[in-house]
Amino acid sequence: MHTHSNNSISRQVIVLAIPIIFSNLSRVIMSLADMAMVSRLGTNELAATGMGSLLLWVIMSMGIGLRTAVQTVSSRRLGQKKYPDCGNALFNGIILASVIAIPFTILGITYASKIAGLFLDDAAVIPHCTDYLFVGFFSILFVLTSFAFQGFYAGVEEARVHMVVTISSNILNVYLNAGFIYGSEHITQYFTGLGVPWLAGLWSWAPFPALAVKGAAIATLIASIWMVIHFALFLFKKRMKPYSPFGFQFISVNLIQQVKLGFPVGMQEMISMTGFAVFYKIIGMIGTLELATSNVILNIAHASFMPAIGVGMASATLVGKFLGEEEPDKAGQAVKDALKWALLIMGSVGLVFILVPGWIISVFSDDPQIITMGKPCLQIIGILQYFDAIGLTLFFVLTGAGNTRFPALVNMMVCWVLFVPLSYYLGIMKGMGVIGAWIGFAAWIIPFAVIMALKVRTGSWKRIEV
Repeated sequence: MHTHSNNSISRQVIVLAIPIIFSNLSRVIMSLADMAMVSRLGTNELAATGMGSLLLWVIMSMGIGLRTAVQTVSSRRLGQKKYPDCGNALFNGIILASVIAIPFTILGITYASKIAGLFLDDAAVIPHCTDYLFVGFFSILFVLTSFAFQGFYAGVEEARVHMVVTISSNILNVYLNAGFIYGSEHITQYFTGLGVPWLAGLWSWAPFPALAVKGAAIATLIASIWMVIHFALFLFKKRMKPYSPFGFQFISVNLIQQVKLGFPVGMQEMISMTGFAVFYKIIGMIGTLELATSNVILNIAHASFMPAIGVGMASATLVGKFLGEEEPDKAGQAVKDALKWALLIMGSVGLVFILVPGWIISVFSDDPQIITMGKPCLQIIGILQYFDAIGLTLFFVLTGAGNTRFPALVNMMVCWVLFVPLSYYLGIMKGMGVIGAWIGFAAWIIPFAVIMALKVRTGSWKRIEV
């Protein structure tokens, strides 16, 4: 009987995780498609888009805090069978998304060029990055609102909605990218080069100027708006009725609770991503080619981390639900199964990175210098896959149980005390270049995984009230 129960929980973990993994991967694949399209414009444009998207993500990453708060509350209320409170958690998440996004959007569009100049040294790259940032800041509200929706649908075990919406908006993003980046004049040439000239015909309905880097940002903005609309349309489905998604009850106690749950994670993401922006600044000091190479490596790495995030989000939902049902043993089993799946999936990807790094990089860049420079960096990422599978999954376990402060503090500390200084020391001071900077990345991933494992082993997370 016990084995059957374990198998059932393992199946629940992977069934919940698969749609989230696919939706997350689709998003990363589309950003890789962005990058592949922009990379054909030149190294400066590639470096500008990489830095621009990273700087925007510093703000947008606060949405992970929103998603965590909405998911933690809605999964716990699902277990307690307090269904209307799940809809209330979504409503609160949308309010908080607006409160965060509006001031950052105003500041961002006002100071876009100053922000780009602060993080970039190459005068040829800064104008392209400014273009990308100016448009990109308008999408913050829609991205943060989408995070609130993700938390709700994941929390009520409707992860398939997450997948359908993300894939549709990402396909739209790539379609718009093609036209806006290259314009009507060059679109036929681009698709002919890919061996699919008929796709250019889709753009024959209107003349479009080639907007280059700015075009990529406009495409992302339109796709982000569509994502929010598509998420909202699913609320009209009959199966959503028990959650009272249109109840719109403002309950200040619930809002404050979500702020307390989401704030540590949101701030940690923002501060950690600022650390990553400084890491990019360090690589930019080494050279623009190194920055373009790191942009490729980071995007590939980002795709490879998505399975652990999917499994982690699935385990967070189950942990929250089982604790709501007062079944801590089931919650513990969900953690073990989540780790098993994350290690299996990410370990396999890591092996590919270690064995054939050049082949992977060549899919996203045809520049021989980038391929040569990127190989050892991607092999480092391959080794770190095993540690990241543990660290990311257990991070979600703790936040799903309601312990958002401890993992957030640990992540910030490891990032700024170990990762950033070591990357600078090895990359710049010891003259190891881009490889030295990426070795510094290991000083973030490995200690974080070890500390998360030690914390989860104590079992204290099973007794948290939400």
